[in-house]
Amino acid sequence: MNEACHIVIFGGLGDLAMRKLFPALFRLMARGHLPSSGLIVGVSPEGISSGDFRTLIRNNLIEHLGAETSGFDETIWQEFAKKLCYVAMDGSAPESFQNLSRKLDSDSVPRPLIVYLATEPLLFGVICANLRAANLVDSRSRLVLEKPLGMDLPSSMQIHNQVAQVFTERQIYRIDHYLGKETVQNLIAVRFGNALFEPLWNATAIDHVQITVAEKVGVANRYRYYEKVGALRDMVQNHLLQLLCLVAMEPPSSLDAQAVRDEKVKVIRSLRPIERHEINRCSVRGQYMRGQVDGLSVSGYLDEGCGEASSNAETFVALRVEIENWRWAGVPFYLRTGKRLPHRYSEIVIQFKQLPHSIFDDMQARSPNPNKLIIRLQPEESIQLMIMNKQPGLDEQMLLSPVSLNLSLTEAFHLDHTPLAHERLLLDVLRDNQTLFVRRDEVEAAWSWVDKIQDGWQKLDQRAIPYPAGSWGPLEARDLIARDGRSWHDS
Repeated sequence: MNEACHIVIFGGLGDLAMRKLFPALFRLMARGHLPSSGLIVGVSPEGISSGDFRTLIRNNLIEHLGAETSGFDETIWQEFAKKLCYVAMDGSAPESFQNLSRKLDSDSVPRPLIVYLATEPLLFGVICANLRAANLVDSRSRLVLEKPLGMDLPSSMQIHNQVAQVFTERQIYRIDHYLGKETVQNLIAVRFGNALFEPLWNATAIDHVQITVAEKVGVANRYRYYEKVGALRDMVQNHLLQLLCLVAMEPPSSLDAQAVRDEKVKVIRSLRPIERHEINRCSVRGQYMRGQVDGLSVSGYLDEGCGEASSNAETFVALRVEIENWRWAGVPFYLRTGKRLPHRYSEIVIQFKQLPHSIFDDMQARSPNPNKLIIRLQPEESIQLMIMNKQPGLDEQMLLSPVSLNLSLTEAFHLDHTPLAHERLLLDVLRDNQTLFVRRDEVEAAWSWVDKIQDGWQKLDQRAIPYPAGSWGPLEARDLIARDGRSWHDS
């Protein structure tokens, strides 16, 4: 059993808290990972009672977990509800923190405090300063930060500097929810736990790597946010670069948090900057317009902005990336993310090199397909290894066809559920384990690299290219990879 802590969630009535955090905490309670003592305090400015807060949480849990095999359980709820309470307060008002202090003191037992900031990043520094002024922070406290951690390197450094006045780096947990996915963690096991792969995991055997995060949904009510941020800063700076780091990093000396994160930082610092003269060749930015997804007509990005006439915010990004080190010299990494694409999925494709010589009959229409390792992160979590196999039959010629060796994590391990990403990450906060969290120097190195692309777009006035909703983005994204004689692995 983990040590009993108080958990305080700023933004406790927000979308993230309702959809992700409280369901994750409830499931941790159901699996015996959440101590029965210690409070879970929701904090927001809205003036509601703790009773009304519990009712909201209960209805929310029934909605999000009720259909699951191991979903909402009334007995577990009765125990979980005892931990829940609410404090109406303004995180930017120092006097409000006395209400929080009184609520925590009501438990009568001093406990470590976990503070989860699911608020606007501009409030991070203010809230931390107010926590310190109210004597709510000590050496045992932990702080969880949600992205976006800034809009660029200077704003990110400003947030970090403010937070660092109250919390040490050892106390700070920067969440990237992709790192909580089982298959992402399994990538480390596949790479470093199998003699089959590690000797081949380099430029000698690998032709290229593709990382795709595709979404069918549009921006909807996040239009104002996307106007300020765009897909490069919203998705590439964190999610895609973190996946790239796990694929490309050197073997860490151990699974210790610092050892793993040391190797990830080295990858980001080895990324070749995309200079201004390479922007058009190595990057594509797009913006979806009206189209069809799953046979239904959907609106364009500008329509979701209440009919605004123009915008250059990108909802799609494709990049050609190189890592300048011995392991990956000459191996391109193709990154792609976008909204209103035909399918929702996230995957990593490791494509190995073509055979140097084929012994099979020249009458075959083509050479054997190169092997691929396909790591699917969502919606289902699986690993496929594409290999060539003889077609059954009595043909005189030996005809080959690609087949896949499939590993479904759910089926292989007979799981009744796959842990939620936030479930795993919150458990690691309780365990005081920072391995799956992002260190400050990682964040700032990523911003430094991304800022150069953003600056190149602005200096060249590169426009977001319209693409129909339901397509795979602008045709220029296809050309980006086709110039190298390759093609996207579209599901």
